[in-house]
Amino acid sequence: MEFDVAVLGGGPAGYTAAIRAAQLGARVACVEKEPELGGTCLRVGCIPTKAWVQTAHALHAAREIDPKLGVVTGEPTLDFGQANEWKAAVVQQMTGGVASLFKANGVTWLQGAGRFEDARSIVFQQDVGLTFKSAIIATGAYPVRPPIPGIDSPRCIDSTGLLAQTEVPRRLVVLGGGIIGCEFASIFERFGSDVTIVEMLDTLIPQEDADATSELRKVLARRGIVIHLGKLCTQVEDTGTGLVVHFGAGETVECDLMLVSVGRAPLVDGIGLEEAGIAFDNARGIGTDGHRRTSVPHIYAAGDVAGYWQLAHTAFREGEIAAENALGHETEIGDPAVPRPIYTDPEIAGVGLTEAEARERYGDENIAVGRFPWVANARAVMSGETTGWVKSIHETSYGELVGVVIVGPHATDLIEAAVVALDAEATVETVADGMAPHPTFSEAVKEAGLVALGRAIHLPPKRRASA
Repeated sequence: MEFDVAVLGGGPAGYTAAIRAAQLGARVACVEKEPELGGTCLRVGCIPTKAWVQTAHALHAAREIDPKLGVVTGEPTLDFGQANEWKAAVVQQMTGGVASLFKANGVTWLQGAGRFEDARSIVFQQDVGLTFKSAIIATGAYPVRPPIPGIDSPRCIDSTGLLAQTEVPRRLVVLGGGIIGCEFASIFERFGSDVTIVEMLDTLIPQEDADATSELRKVLARRGIVIHLGKLCTQVEDTGTGLVVHFGAGETVECDLMLVSVGRAPLVDGIGLEEAGIAFDNARGIGTDGHRRTSVPHIYAAGDVAGYWQLAHTAFREGEIAAENALGHETEIGDPAVPRPIYTDPEIAGVGLTEAEARERYGDENIAVGRFPWVANARAVMSGETTGWVKSIHETSYGELVGVVIVGPHATDLIEAAVVALDAEATVETVADGMAPHPTFSEAVKEAGLVALGRAIHLPPKRRASA
């Protein structure tokens, strides 16, 4: 079989690249080893996890929000079987949607574990292969398992294993306080588990804005989640009925399951990169340029395997870039504003620089910050969810907006307005002087800009320090 473009991997980067290449008139094949398209994100990552997030939100609303609004239905209970059926139905609809898009765009889907035989061919079944003019590698990433004694117990599971559970664990330990760990901790506390987080660093989600992660830590602790920061896991004991997790200086915690969520690594093994002559690194992935071109000029890489970001939405864009360049275009990804959505409760979302990064880059004296709390936003008050705030960060020489961080209701949806503003190199005045519909959550983005400019309308003025 001969194709213009062969795509190895059917996740966000891969299926996007395949569809974009087909739109440009190429004859395209996508090789995917799983029986469903969509990769980790659609099958065992973003989509099923966020389906559980919706279930957790519904429980929270029924228990704590609805009664305040005058809706009293009695104590809600979790039907975990139904929650799993809902999750599976969402996954099926999304993965089936990708298969339909392939058919509509004329993309050939070939199921099998693909690997390069050389720089012009891929084998995906025994003695079955294809040749190509250009190829795009989009094999994604896999969960890392640290070398801790006892961590090979079947009760130590990754995110895929946790999503496959048919019963809610009574006690759950989360090893790793990053995005994945915090999201699952938030979900399972709502589901009724006693949750403990063990994180070797001194903060949750260290790459995010410090004010945001501090707010998250306080809220999770109030909800009863036990958080151990700066503690290294040293051993895991399987007792036959559960686990004893050792960490720190002789501390232990017992649990029924432990989620191992300490990071993900690019999937480069077993796909024939050496045979194709492609330069790669086991830790950082396949080296590419701004066009997502590898060391072999007609082969590209996109998504997690390319080692830039581990986000589905960046993989979508990288897939488009790779497809266009594989067909003779010269499109560079540049330096886009990349949103950072985190689906904990409260939600966190950021784009651009954190406050610490902005101060380091521009200097303290050249950065202005405005923070507007949800308790001063009418829509948040009437919804019964006022935890958190919106933070606006701009440099003062030209007033350019350099970062926005949101903690609280609908943060992951609201951040898109800030993405557009940063990509447009908007000033804080543009955001602050724009008209936001009232009453809405989105007003808080404008209001944070007004606070940063010292022109807050819906907050009292700051008291001047006495002489």
